[in-house]
Amino acid sequence: MPRKTLFTLSERETLTAFPQEHHDLVRHYLFNDADLALINQRRGKHNRLGFAIQLCYLRYPGKPIPPDEEPPAHLLSFVSEQLGVPITHWKRYAIRKTTRREHLTELMNWLGMASFTLSHFRLSVQYLLKTSVQTESGMVLAKTLLDYLRTQKVVIPGMEVLERICAEAITLGTKRVYRALTSELSEGQKEQLDRLLLMRNQQSQTFINWLRQPHGFPNAKHVLKHIERIEYIQALSLPDGLEKMVHQNRLRKIAREGGQMTPQHLRDFEPLRRHATLAAVVLDTRATLIDELIDMHDRIMASKENVARRKHAEQFQSSGKQINEQLKVLSQAGRLIQKARESKSDPFDAIETSIGWQVFLDSIKSAEQLSQPEFDHLTLIIDAYPQLRRYTPAFLDALELKAAPVSQSLLDAVNVLRKLNLTKARKLPEDVPTDFIRKRWASLVFTEEEINKKYYELCVLSELKNALRSGDIWVRHSRQFMDFEDYLLPLDKYRALFSQQELGLDIETDGELFLEQKKNQLVTALKRVELHAADNNLPGTIVTASGMRITPLTNSVPDEAEKLIRKVSALMPKVKITELLLEVDRWTDFSRHFTHLKGGQPASDRVMLMTAVLADGINLGLTKMASSCPGTSYAKLSWLQAWHVRDDTYSKALAELTNAQHQHHFSQWWGDGTTSSSDGQRFNAGGRGESKGHFNAKYGSEPGSIFYTHISDHYAPFHTRIINSPARDATYVLDGLLNHESELNIEEHYTDTAGFTDHVFALMPILGFKFAPRIRDLSDKRLYIAGNKSDYPTLGGLIGGDVNFDYIALHWDDILRLSASIGKGVVTASLMLRKLGSYPRQNGLALALRELGRIERTLFTLEWMQDINLRRRVQAGLNKGEAKNALSRAVFFNRLGELRDRSFENQRYRASGLNLVVAAIILWNTEYISQALETLRSRGEIIDDALLSHLSPLGWEHINLTGDYIWPELDN
Repeated sequence: MPRKTLFTLSERETLTAFPQEHHDLVRHYLFNDADLALINQRRGKHNRLGFAIQLCYLRYPGKPIPPDEEPPAHLLSFVSEQLGVPITHWKRYAIRKTTRREHLTELMNWLGMASFTLSHFRLSVQYLLKTSVQTESGMVLAKTLLDYLRTQKVVIPGMEVLERICAEAITLGTKRVYRALTSELSEGQKEQLDRLLLMRNQQSQTFINWLRQPHGFPNAKHVLKHIERIEYIQALSLPDGLEKMVHQNRLRKIAREGGQMTPQHLRDFEPLRRHATLAAVVLDTRATLIDELIDMHDRIMASKENVARRKHAEQFQSSGKQINEQLKVLSQAGRLIQKARESKSDPFDAIETSIGWQVFLDSIKSAEQLSQPEFDHLTLIIDAYPQLRRYTPAFLDALELKAAPVSQSLLDAVNVLRKLNLTKARKLPEDVPTDFIRKRWASLVFTEEEINKKYYELCVLSELKNALRSGDIWVRHSRQFMDFEDYLLPLDKYRALFSQQELGLDIETDGELFLEQKKNQLVTALKRVELHAADNNLPGTIVTASGMRITPLTNSVPDEAEKLIRKVSALMPKVKITELLLEVDRWTDFSRHFTHLKGGQPASDRVMLMTAVLADGINLGLTKMASSCPGTSYAKLSWLQAWHVRDDTYSKALAELTNAQHQHHFSQWWGDGTTSSSDGQRFNAGGRGESKGHFNAKYGSEPGSIFYTHISDHYAPFHTRIINSPARDATYVLDGLLNHESELNIEEHYTDTAGFTDHVFALMPILGFKFAPRIRDLSDKRLYIAGNKSDYPTLGGLIGGDVNFDYIALHWDDILRLSASIGKGVVTASLMLRKLGSYPRQNGLALALRELGRIERTLFTLEWMQDINLRRRVQAGLNKGEAKNALSRAVFFNRLGELRDRSFENQRYRASGLNLVVAAIILWNTEYISQALETLRSRGEIIDDALLSHLSPLGWEHINLTGDYIWPELDN
């Protein structure tokens, strides 16, 4: 069996590449007086040049110059300029190998460098162990190793040796991880883990497969099944803190490997690896089950509230006529009483004469029946109580909860309910906690006689849902509902990074200085806009006492551009989607990134891999794809998908296509690659996928999920993720900007109204991005100022209040720590923004971020009012995203464009596959648009470069997306 290859050809070149930037050349290769004295001792210009080049090689990257290797031209040029020796003399130096060897020995002695030996091999492996227990990434290990060897002044060995060192470190690190996961397991616990591979009660399903089954539609029955799985895992009694014994990256990878393997595969492992893998799978499954359980409860509660809301509206509508009739009677009676008082006559006689006393009494009685204690749909949520009681006692018992001080009263109430459920008591104790009950619930919970137990329980469940979202209450063993503090950089590490100025943030970290700068910036911008507004000199913007009005931009494509688009479209070759994917792969070799989960090798059958990717991208699924693609089978596709198709392989393949699009010469006409936009595209959930879809009033009454995609100004969709929750789009904006793997260096980002919140406005500049959303009804958003409102009389109608700079200063450290945690990848921005936006009573950090966001939003609004070019950039960027959505909809056409997968993992693969196929189409179109223009020019047509930006690579009329999927023969 061939030895595992850790590095691709491009990665090998990257590891020992020479610096390209001038400042790096100066840092590594600028000779001082001692260097020049040593170099000038050589006889002959060619020897001086060659000696100096050898010196450069040893300094960085730290290796001898290989025989017959030609030094990089820019390095030769940099050295020759310093020595005053023409580059042509290098050829003469390269002739005598003996001289080169002598020079190498002398230089190594002079630099104090040692040759790499077996001893260094062993020391290097031991040094890498600390890193290899955290990650199996060959590149991370190799870079760590190279830094170590340079620090130790050891000559860098060949790439094969580096690869062997890293592979050996990975092997030893993996064994160390296995031992860490199993060292505290008793023999009984190991037997329990082995039992997971047996059949469950003679059923055609092993225990481990039963535990990992996706949950069904959120209802009491499926919640109870989920709780049964959690209780089974808890009964295994794995040692406390076992998940913290190893690095989370390694734990997740082992769990992912184990999840892909059949029980037979796992049974064949030697005991150490088998028990470690099963332990990792169980730990990962436990976290997943707990998170899914809370999500199901969340969705059930939301569903019951929606039912109550609809029922409340229907009742109000149905009783509207009767309410109107009683109001007429009571209004007439009121007028009669008023007139009687004014005329000092008897009001009772007036009512008896005009209305009739009995009619009046009947109207009062009817009004009492129609009126409600509180005009709120929560009064009707009591109807859901019997259904909720089917699972909520077990739900509360299954979770190990802890609370922040602000929610301790709520946790105490949960414990009271647990005790009542255990003892079957029907009455609440007199000292039951009530501090957490908000005004909206108070009128329902508190009655004249006693506390209403049913409403009290419903209130606890509703408040618990909110507290879990915000992080005021957290769950042991959860992944999404941990203690807020656990998501952030450890405090001691944050303080160390702060003191070393290594937080990696794009702002002044001194809070006092930062806020002074912001205050000056805000005042300056306000004065400038106030001056222009007073003179009515804002482009396309009119400010009045009641607000402002901004003239919408018009989209206009010149007639000449329309003609050019038609000509180019006519020259685009007809192509099948299978041919297109293979051609793009020949250009970019993106398929090499779909490596084996365990071995790391690229897929040996490229056609089978492309078939699996295409099945995701066009939403056909493996079963139907197997019948539509000759030479494939469901078993082959399923195996390949299980071992080669993952979130990380999709991300790397997408980055390859994004980089190719970014580097394509024609992309310059669409932008410079520094701006991007993001937008959500909703796909309905159907069939078995309905259980994963969420309801969102914005999109109607059908369940569904959103594919949230970032697209660069070059039209490259460089990041996507699936959102199957009703969270606002803005929650996920930063994820795509921070977590893509492409070479894009995004500086300015655009979204629509759903993509902004004040929290996002606050974090964007801290993390290095200019944020420019197109906000619907911008005139309704208030400006926040520093100073007196009277200083800005023209803008007075737009001002909403003062910025609380003191509050930002009070929580400045918290803001920096949160931002650094997000920037360094310790936690995702979406998770933290969801929590910060979920506080029913906003906490200090959330409020401080809101104040900072108000500053940034005000600065942006003031710029928007002045800069029509900014408005045009934002509109152009968002138009690209909307046009890309049309292409995505056309590609994702099978199964009526619905998501029908029960597994969230498979739904993620659908989103990633779609994005990859769309990126391939865009790159292919870009290349052939370029060729079409060359064809037109060869025919003598004169093409105005100003029209090229109007050409779009998002067309698909010439691409055959349907039919049988037959792949062309591959070249050997």
